[in-house]
Amino acid sequence: MSKNIIALSCAGILFLFSGCQWADVCDHNTTTTSSSTVEEIFVDLELRSLIDAHNLTGDPSTGIDIPSINSPKAQLGMQLFYSKALGVEKDSACVSCHHPALAGGDALSLSIGVEALDPDLLGVGRIHDPSAPHYNNGYALVPRNAPTTFNVALWKRALAWDGRIENVLDGNKVGIRTPDTPFGIIDENAGANLAAAQVRFPVFSDVEMKGFDYNASATRDDVRQHLQERLSDPSANDYIDNEWQKFFTPVYGENSVTFDNIADAIGEYENSQLFIDNPWKKYVEGNITALSASAKRGAKLFFNSYQDGGFSCVTCHSGDFFTDESYHVMAVPQVGLGKDENEEDFGRYRETGDMKYAFRTPNLMNVALTGPWGHDGAYTTLEAMVRHMINPDKSVIEYDFSQLDANVKTTNTLANTAKALAQLQANRAFGISPHQPQEATDEEVNDLVEFLKSLTDPCITDKECIGQWIPANGHGPDCLQLNAVDANGNLL
Repeated sequence: MSKNIIALSCAGILFLFSGCQWADVCDHNTTTTSSSTVEEIFVDLELRSLIDAHNLTGDPSTGIDIPSINSPKAQLGMQLFYSKALGVEKDSACVSCHHPALAGGDALSLSIGVEALDPDLLGVGRIHDPSAPHYNNGYALVPRNAPTTFNVALWKRALAWDGRIENVLDGNKVGIRTPDTPFGIIDENAGANLAAAQVRFPVFSDVEMKGFDYNASATRDDVRQHLQERLSDPSANDYIDNEWQKFFTPVYGENSVTFDNIADAIGEYENSQLFIDNPWKKYVEGNITALSASAKRGAKLFFNSYQDGGFSCVTCHSGDFFTDESYHVMAVPQVGLGKDENEEDFGRYRETGDMKYAFRTPNLMNVALTGPWGHDGAYTTLEAMVRHMINPDKSVIEYDFSQLDANVKTTNTLANTAKALAQLQANRAFGISPHQPQEATDEEVNDLVEFLKSLTDPCITDKECIGQWIPANGHGPDCLQLNAVDANGNLL
């Protein structure tokens, strides 16, 4: 390659990235520049063009108020998040399915909430108690994969796979709609934000936190009132100790242990979980050494359209938060008990009555650590999930059932997944879905995986750093703190 070409490429980089570390690529002797270095220069140039074209800054938190984990409200929320007192039968807590050491999830395809053999064992190895009355042959009773609580404050439109907790415009008023109100109608009791609104519902779920023994005719508000009374009454007879008001007073004042405040504090704790300081962010901000060569190639495949030699991933995983916050049919294999008849899960259709099998586009921040993947955790490796997204038609046919734990029911998976795939194919035919099945080499898949790994904030794997969101091993305000352990008995 001639010196003129090298000089031109360096000049282009200096022109585009003046003042950034990108200019450092030209700090070499042009007579000794290797072809691989020149190739990397052109990759960086192309990526900068794609970054600019998609208006990326690397920071999805811009303009969003993120609370500090050290604030009194977030600290109170953390104590509540880890308390089994919010499980009606006192055998589960919010953290049972959303532990920070497990990337804000539980590392299971389908969660095991109530009636676990060891309520404090989280992640791989958590199983149902065979002696429990609702054992159901050991199959997971929770029908969907637990989404990560990490970066929950960055969602603008909705939470949950089907968007049942969502911001809506009701007449001239903007507010939050929840399952307590009809579709499109604001829930006046939802709380200050999406995270706080979501907290109001797992406590009523039989399989997540309520259990099966409490009054079967109880309404959601009945359960919330029951939990409020449990935490607010220092003499409650089902307690060894109860010091909750001492923790609520600095935040909410005297006599302030209400369910609304419980949800508000937990929402504050969840909203404090911001993990976006990843290599990709550093790259977008100017550090060209932040990504490996493989990750850079993967980024090109991610952001380029089908026509330009990519896989058009950015069509749905758009913006700095890597999601359009919309709903798409992607025919992820339908495993588990589902939420509808015949063990199916109709997704967003359950809320809108329109288009079965559509689920919310997940954000991709820290995605390498937030598996299993899919609305039901059908894929247990990131590579398998990537292959499915590239070519669902092929991936469904080749689906490997052996990747699933024995607690995931698959009796109707083939038939139900065929229906979801037929819906995707119909959507393509009618121009509803932009997705087109593609062929990918092993190297391309690997490059995409490497790029997705670059979206990982290193704090998550740093025990001291992530430990800020885990209370010290102890009893908590009520002697019901869940001190999570792994299958080997080690504290998470």
